[in-house]
Amino acid sequence: MKRVVITGAGTINALGHSVRATLEAMREGRCGIGVLEFRDVERLAIRIGGQVRGFEAEGRFNRQQMSLYDRFTQFTLTAAKEAIAQSGLEFHGELSAKAGVVLGNSGGGMQTLDENYRSVYEDGKNRVHPFVVPKLMNNAAAGHVSMQFNLKGPSFTVSTACASSNHAMAQAFQMVRSGMSPVMITGGSESMLCFGGVKAWEGLRVMSKDACRPFSANRNGMVQGEGAGVFVFEEYDHAKARGAEILCEVIGFAMSSDAADIVMPSKQGAARAIAGALQDARVSASEVGYINAHGTGTAANDKTECAAVADVFGPHADSLMISSTKSMHGHLIGGTGAVELLACIMALRDGVIAPTIGYEEPDPECALDVVPNEAREARVEVALSNAFAFGGLNAVLALRRV
Repeated sequence: MKRVVITGAGTINALGHSVRATLEAMREGRCGIGVLEFRDVERLAIRIGGQVRGFEAEGRFNRQQMSLYDRFTQFTLTAAKEAIAQSGLEFHGELSAKAGVVLGNSGGGMQTLDENYRSVYEDGKNRVHPFVVPKLMNNAAAGHVSMQFNLKGPSFTVSTACASSNHAMAQAFQMVRSGMSPVMITGGSESMLCFGGVKAWEGLRVMSKDACRPFSANRNGMVQGEGAGVFVFEEYDHAKARGAEILCEVIGFAMSSDAADIVMPSKQGAARAIAGALQDARVSASEVGYINAHGTGTAANDKTECAAVADVFGPHADSLMISSTKSMHGHLIGGTGAVELLACIMALRDGVIAPTIGYEEPDPECALDVVPNEAREARVEVALSNAFAFGGLNAVLALRRV
């Protein structure tokens, strides 16, 4: 099997419009969650989120592109541009024919859907723009990334709710590791912060009205975010031959299904995915130094995840650092694992552990080192990134310092 490394990273999210800005915010423990600003927000009970501020799409895309790009596609292309630029790759000839893109997304063009439902049902219009369907479809971002960067290999979208990005990156990893493709562009994106998107989530009664406090005893729910994270997964020898800078190595993954409940998480399902990732990576539990947790800030998720970690790692669980960056950038649903992977790269490459901010009260059911409120310097050799989704769908990635 081929070794797989990451040679490029790009992002836009509530913490920053680039990887550098995002990692700086994570180091500082800065919160990107604030008061939402969009039409009819006053009709919502939930009015906070990790909204991307100061993003001027008109300055990045022309009029024709704007007619085709929903906000989640705009975010994806912005992040992909940064990642591919950092990698130094250009896609021509045989590389173009074999390289592809696999992205995670859950809601698709929710902004487009919201705008056009409003146009038809509220404003009474009888026609919508002819590009509404290609603009809102879940695979729109993957299609536009493939077209913009001349990626002619396997290209598709994975949609598994909050595990979408991790599932997508796992597929990209497998394709490079198996030799199917020397390079895959992967990650995920989401933009559900509009009236319809937030109103639907309100119905689940899992949203906080004031803050995201993962693992804290007084946590009261999740907070949505938006944005994208995109990476270049490349075969190790291919990267070395061209002198590419390597950010870290992807060494394993595992997926599992709870097969139990559509919304309530299962300790056993999460534990199987974590243990499977260690087995696939061929590392022992004691080699792992950091876990970027799913850590949504809901009562059920946080205690279930901590119990799963304790089961898999045993006594070593007390030596692990585990943090949730959702406390800073919010829960990007289908795009969340991609932005969170940046915290794993920072831990491995820079020796900086992103904190869990908003932590106020210890919870005996979350009695792990959750790196409360302040970033920490520590040498980490192996890191895990957890994602556990509605539907009982779990995906865990393992990464190593190079």
